[in-house]
Amino acid sequence: MTSHDIELTVNGTAHDLSVEPRTLLVHALRDELGYTGANVGCESSTCGACTVQVDGDAVKSCTMLAVQADGTAVDTVEGLREDGEFHPIQEGFRKEHGLQCGYCTPGMMMTATAFLEENPDPGEAEIREALEGNLCRCTGYQNIVNAVEFAADEMGGGGAGADAGDGVAADGGRATDATGGVVAGDEATTESETTPHDDYESTGGN
Repeated sequence: MTSHDIELTVNGTAHDLSVEPRTLLVHALRDELGYTGANVGCESSTCGACTVQVDGDAVKSCTMLAVQADGTAVDTVEGLREDGEFHPIQEGFRKEHGLQCGYCTPGMMMTATAFLEENPDPGEAEIREALEGNLCRCTGYQNIVNAVEFAADEMGGGGAGADAGDGVAADGGRATDATGGVVAGDEATTESETTPHDDYESTGGN
């Protein structure tokens, strides 16, 4: 089968590669370039585990041919961490326990970061709508929403907690008093202690 030469800039690094016309972007990233953070799930645009950003837009990479991405800038979960520091969305998933098995997490993070670039101060309903194309079979979604609210707050947007009321500040979507003490919210989702497994998975590790 005829191959096509394409160029992808992934997480700021340019790559030249030769792919078959039928090669999906997710397979080019994983098999040709070694970016395994984009997970292969349904391969039918249902689960969102393969989500990356193409020129800033969240794209399910199992539905895009590699040749269609020729000349684009692709961002994967591996590029979120900078200078050894977690991106706010990674920190949010870690602190808010927004993952269990971690398989959906890279796609969730890439969808969420693209969303927060467009809407830095979202409400809870807007977050849920933005993530409706990403499926999770573990967490029940509330902790994922909490993680996005945390990231919005850290990135300066404020998140849904900005509507908590007079005299109450937003802390990752949880209502707090002036001293930072939790005054509202589910204690089970506000615990900050994590395990080494949580730290690893929160980076989108595979």
